Amino acid sequence: MDIAHLLWNSVPPWATIAFFAVDLVIRLLALGTIPHNRRPSAAWGWLLVIFFFPILGGLVYLVLGRADLPEARKAKQREAAGLVDAHGPGTGAQEVREMPDWLAETVRLNQHNGAFPVAGGHRLEVLDDYDASLAVMAETIRGARHYVHFEFYIAVADPTTEPVIAALEDAHDRGVTVRVLIDHLGSVGYPGYQDLVRRLDGVGIDWRRMLPVRPWRGEYQRPDLRNHRKVLVVDGVVAFTGSQNVIDRSYNKAKNKRQHLQWIGMMVRLQGPAVGHLDALFATDWYCETDKMVMGTDRALGANPDRSSPGELVCQVLPSGPGLAQESNQQLFNHLFASARERITVCSPYFVPDDSMYNTLRTAVGRGVQVHLYMGETSNHALTHHAQRSFYEMLIRDGIRIHLYRSPYVLHSKFVLIDDETAVVGSSNMDIRSFVLDHEVNLMVVSADFVGRLDEIVTGYRRNSHELALEDWLARPWYQKYLDNTARLTSALQ
Repeated sequence: MDIAHLLWNSVPPWATIAFFAVDLVIRLLALGTIPHNRRPSAAWGWLLVIFFFPILGGLVYLVLGRADLPEARKAKQREAAGLVDAHGPGTGAQEVREMPDWLAETVRLNQHNGAFPVAGGHRLEVLDDYDASLAVMAETIRGARHYVHFEFYIAVADPTTEPVIAALEDAHDRGVTVRVLIDHLGSVGYPGYQDLVRRLDGVGIDWRRMLPVRPWRGEYQRPDLRNHRKVLVVDGVVAFTGSQNVIDRSYNKAKNKRQHLQWIGMMVRLQGPAVGHLDALFATDWYCETDKMVMGTDRALGANPDRSSPGELVCQVLPSGPGLAQESNQQLFNHLFASARERITVCSPYFVPDDSMYNTLRTAVGRGVQVHLYMGETSNHALTHHAQRSFYEMLIRDGIRIHLYRSPYVLHSKFVLIDDETAVVGSSNMDIRSFVLDHEVNLMVVSADFVGRLDEIVTGYRRNSHELALEDWLARPWYQKYLDNTARLTSALQ
């Protein structure tokens, strides 16, 4: 008699009956509750997990199954949303009177989904050199006279970020009001985070963790609902946003250093009315973490003495995330893809489209639009990377051209170019996490010159990439195909 048989005979009959009863109840409850107000692909994904692993899957669903914030948190967001109405384009904003019909529709869609008003009168500078962008941010902080608002998904103190952290300390010492927001789980696992916390506390800088997960302190929400935004505002006059975190290009992980991984990011430095809109977004997030409104105080201090229009570009700031209009960034991208007449260029480290985005892109190809995707050959998120790879064959067969940036570089820039006049840059990836689970911010820019500047960056990316050929992709080893296909089953979970 084998060990398994002995163990089975030692289990009391009531325990066996109870186990199978619980198993059956979990499956039946899942069938009737999981599909409620959920897209079918996501429902099928969760049902598959629970039907394979009823008890474990049920527990995971209880923790991660609702892409929703606590009611108290959502109430704070609604209360702070008044800042959007109170902080419109402002003095110096150029009214945008003439727009093509499709662009006017885009602006209306964005505002319906919680975007700030579209406005002219902007000047933008693209910063695509990783270390140089940190240096520019540090220099801007050192010139602050009134306040600095600093909000990043990942921020640490390390030799690469030292100019930025030292500039924050120096600004605080000079009497400048410095407020810092850092995503809790986004930053806590990276070397240098504790050093940053000690330095902020040591000099008395006012800082908070965004969306903290510390149940022992009464701070808890679904742990994978994160604030993924990157925003820096100085004196209400200059702002930065984009895809780059405040951390060394290796992200300081020993594994990354062994593989010689180096991140490639991009930030935008801007002046004009959108600076105030990004500041209002910071104020909203600050209120959610502190219960304190900051914008009225800063205006009373005379922090924004010069509102003259610094440029000519047309911009619109679009925040997104749990508690806001559902999947507003995805709606924007799908609308732009459907509006394209000549070309679509997408640069994203994570491209895992749902059915709507995939069909919109393949339809664009059918209309004669050229579609180019720029992604990394390697990634630090294995599950998402394999899920992304599972779409390559379909995309290539549909006429979409895929360019993979050569390892060991991790392409982390995030932008979309539509024809020759419209761009969207920001923090949003092209996956369900950025569309549903993360707080993001994107900047839509209407300017042929700005698109041309990003085209120059794309040309550089193309020189360091290889275009994926279908025959080469089909020849990859069977075990890679298995991993890709298995990971794809997780791509719809939300």
